[in-house]
Amino acid sequence: MANVAVLFCKKIQDHSCIACAKCHKGMAERNGEFERYGKDELVLVGMTDCGDCPGLTFPRVKLLTEVANGLDRPIDVIHLGTCMKLAMETADCPIDFENLQFILEKKFGCEVVLGTHSY
Repeated sequence: MANVAVLFCKKIQDHSCIACAKCHKGMAERNGEFERYGKDELVLVGMTDCGDCPGLTFPRVKLLTEVANGLDRPIDVIHLGTCMKLAMETADCPIDFENLQFILEKKFGCEVVLGTHSY
């Protein structure tokens, strides 16, 4: 079983998808980066935005982690949504994934994955 949190791009989330419907479908169907879990149970612990530009992701993850731990649902894996991946690749998003991944994994002790679904 994996407790998963998803971060989405605050700027484009409801322009490329509404209500993270693609992430929910991708998780249910094990599409894209969710394929790694195979038939293992996935629990969506929470979803939140990235903190908006210029990239306030760290405080958002800190708050999400505190809330999840307080509810006895610690996060095992953080997925940065496909919308965040697209923003980094095409929309001048200031987030440096490799640096952010290193910081988040070191600080919060959970895996960080870039992407969710392939839709």
